[in-house]
This record gives sequence, structure tokens and C-alpha cells, in this order.
Amino acid sequence: MSITKFRNKLILKLLGVVAISFFVSYSVLVLNAQLVLYLLNIDYLNAESVAHFNLVNLFMFSTVIFTFIAVFLLMVRKKIIYLKVISESVNQIANGKLGLTIKVEGKDELTQLVENINFMSKELESKFEHERHLEATKNELITNVSHDLRTPLTSIIGYLDLLRNKQYESMKQLEDYVETIYTKSLRLKFLIDELFEYTRLTDPDLKLNLKGMDLAGLLEQIVGEYTPIFEREQLSLNKSITEKNIPVLVDVEKLVRVYENLFMNAIRYSLKPSKLNISLETNDEIAVFKISNRVETPPMEDVNQLFGRFFTGDKSRSGERGTGLGLAISKRIVELHQGIMLVEYKEGWMTFMVELPTQQTKMQRT
Repeated sequence: MSITKFRNKLILKLLGVVAISFFVSYSVLVLNAQLVLYLLNIDYLNAESVAHFNLVNLFMFSTVIFTFIAVFLLMVRKKIIYLKVISESVNQIANGKLGLTIKVEGKDELTQLVENINFMSKELESKFEHERHLEATKNELITNVSHDLRTPLTSIIGYLDLLRNKQYESMKQLEDYVETIYTKSLRLKFLIDELFEYTRLTDPDLKLNLKGMDLAGLLEQIVGEYTPIFEREQLSLNKSITEKNIPVLVDVEKLVRVYENLFMNAIRYSLKPSKLNISLETNDEIAVFKISNRVETPPMEDVNQLFGRFFTGDKSRSGERGTGLGLAISKRIVELHQGIMLVEYKEGWMTFMVELPTQQTKMQRT
């Protein structure tokens, strides 16, 4: 918010109003004095007519005082009305009408006051909406994650109950039960870790561990680690990573999480066998990463809903596909780096894009 320096203009205006009121009152006083002289000349006033003299003096001073007050109120009338409007508006804001703004008039301290009130009203509205959104998100998070956590937990309890009651026919069946319990326990741990990760990333006080590094080199390393996995999953990799050094200021651990989430997402949902395109380009201000994979059909009409906190693809297999927090976590990490994460579907290709500012661009923004 820009703050204008008004340099006590309101005080100067009030002093001007007082001066003008005084001048007009003085003029009235002079006229009254002329009237007294005229009355003396016609012998209407004399030493014996004290009552008449006192009456004329009372009239004269009353006229001067009334003139001063009338002129003063007439000249500050607009400011008084404006103050009343400000007072009523502040009262409405206090009673919950957040976002209400007052019309800005003039260029004095009242103008600055109104601008500050308008700014405060908008900020309160924004924070209230943010808090309401957080509350709705929290309720949604509890509802959806509770369901996801209940599934493996129910299985674990069921198999443990079988073991406790020795309802197994052989050691092989016992080992199968134990293996299933272990697998479900790992699943439960994964869900809890993902939940904690998401809630931690939504903390407004979160601080990133930023370090300067070459983004192209980092991506080359991660792609190299995943290349054997792509080959095993029958995904033919088409890689196009610039050889230019791309200096970025990032939290390496969290950014690696973004790329790994996108790689695993491509592995899960790609047609197999098919191609997988990965590219990284830069224009010295923004680094643009893209990963494209073939899919049988778009997962939904609006592919941007993939970033929803609880989208899990095929509901019948959601137990094997995570909580749906993976892409939401990735998008949040990118936003914390002042970047943008997008997705588009075109002619059977699903493409995720991550745009990150280079280190020089980020320093200019700060």
C-alpha cells in the first residue's frame, strides 16, 4: 500500500477556516460599532439610557459570536459529513461487513485515514476468507484422509485378530498373514508421512532451506537414477535437457520430491509400452521443465483438478495409488519457490510443466 504524506493539510485548513471566520466576525463587529456611533449621534444612546446601551452591546457581541460559529460550521460542513460517513463505515466493518470501502475525497489527513481503513478492510476480508478456506480444507483433509487411513488399519486389525485367535491352517498361511500385515503397515506409514508432509507445507511460517545450484545438472542426475525404472516399465525415454548452466535458488530436497512425484505419476498412468518425453529449457529468467506421457483417456474433464488434494484416479484402485496428496504437495512446493505448476491434455498426451525463476530473477523480485 502506498502512503501519501499530507503534511498536516487538515490542520492548515482548520486554521484557514478559523481565520476566515474571525475576519468575517471582525467585519460584523465593525459594522456594529458603526451602528453604535450612529445611535449615539441621534441621541438614542446616552448616559441615562443604560438599558438601551446594554441591549445594543448584547446584540452586537451575540451577532459576532453567532457569525463566527455559523461561518466556521458552514466551511467545515463537508468534513463533518465525511467524518460521519467514516464513522458509520468503520462501525459496519466492525459488525462484520468486511471488504467495505469508503469513497476517497480530498488530499489531507482524512484521505490518508480513509485509505488506511480501506486497506485494513480489504486485508481483513482477505484473511477471513483465507481462514475460512483453511477451515474447509482442514475438514476435507480430515474426512478424506480418515477414510484412507481406515482401509489399511482395518486390514491390519483383521489379520491380527486371525493371528490372535490362531485361525490359520499352516505356517505358510501364518507367514502370508504376517507379510500382509507388514505390507499394510508400510502403506499406513506412507499415508501418515504424506499427510504430515502436506500439513507441514501448508504452514505459513515454513522456511525453505535454499541453496544455489545448477538445475540442469540436478535434473540430469535424477533422470539418470530413474532411467532403469523407465526401461523396466517399458517407457522409452526421449530426453532434451539444455546444456546451459541454470542457476537456481532452491530447497534441493523438496524440489527433488517434485520431480520424483512427477516421474512416479508418469510411470503409474502411462500407456505401456509408450514414449516418455522429458525436457528442460530456459530463457535466462525462467526455467521450464516438462514431462509428457501417453495416457489412454484423460482422467477427468478438467485436468487441473489433478492438483486437488485428494484426487486418486480410479476410485476402485485408490488403495494402491496413494492419498492423492502427491501432486498437491508438488504444486505447493513449486509455489513456495515462487514458481508455477501446470498440466494439460492434448491428443492422448498428458503434460506437466514446472516453471521456476532463475536465481537472478528471484533476487530481483526480493
